[in-house]
Amino acid sequence: MAHEDVREVIAAQFADAGVAGRMHAIDLASGREVGVGADAAVLMASVFKVPLVLALYRAADAGLVDPAEQITLTPGTRTAGPTGIGAMADPVTMSLRDLAHLAVSVSDNAAADALADRLGLDAVAAAVAAAGMAATRVVEVCRDVAARTVASLGTADPKQLARLLTDPVALSRLSTLDVAVSNRTTPRDCTVLLAGIWDDALASAGSCAAVRRLLSLQVWPHRLASGFPFDDVRVAGKTGTLPTVRNEIGVVEYPDGGRYAIAVFTRSASTALMLPRADAVIGTVARTAVEHLRRPRR
Repeated sequence: MAHEDVREVIAAQFADAGVAGRMHAIDLASGREVGVGADAAVLMASVFKVPLVLALYRAADAGLVDPAEQITLTPGTRTAGPTGIGAMADPVTMSLRDLAHLAVSVSDNAAADALADRLGLDAVAAAVAAAGMAATRVVEVCRDVAARTVASLGTADPKQLARLLTDPVALSRLSTLDVAVSNRTTPRDCTVLLAGIWDDALASAGSCAAVRRLLSLQVWPHRLASGFPFDDVRVAGKTGTLPTVRNEIGVVEYPDGGRYAIAVFTRSASTALMLPRADAVIGTVARTAVEHLRRPRR
């Protein structure tokens, strides 16, 4: 399939799933690439947790933090969330590296915000700059997104929020969906980040290996991994989700040594919270891109 042809196929796959999609994929060995809107600005959502965790390990390399340092998070002060510590009832004490584990593996908002509080967003910005992510800005943490959501929708009542978060009129005024004032990146910036982590270029070899391990422990199989249902193909990634937004970035590794960094960002036309086709198209387009990159050049 010619390069332009595969781009057309991917664009059609996004359209068939009812989403506006942007993506970039690159063969980490050859540098061959394919993209659709690869340099467009997109909302990161929880994808920001990848440079956040990288910032932790870069700080550890510099001797600024001990990854084993213990942090206690108490109910009422920690960030709420649907998974991990954010959903628990009692005080929790764990190390910075275990907070990083939860921030990536189950996208724990409380764990991510605790890391950001300890490191500071300047450390995240430094990691972003070191990676060469020129179009990426991490300007807020999960609690900030939650606060802006409440302010935009005019209520903190959980039942009203749940209803408004699927209301197209309410979502049209949701500032957290405005890419200009939110954590933002581009698909190409994210594959640059992943390439640097996989090539041990952004931190020590041990620290990059630690970040790769965390990405391999992510539990969600319904997006990127759904395109690669093979026992001998490994997928490591991180999702990002906001109303109408479904993302994932990651690396697919084949048993023959092939490694492919992929970043897929989507916005759905429907405001429904459950859209299996919108989730699955992330794996579909990733598979299309990787199969294209694995074919011999003509």
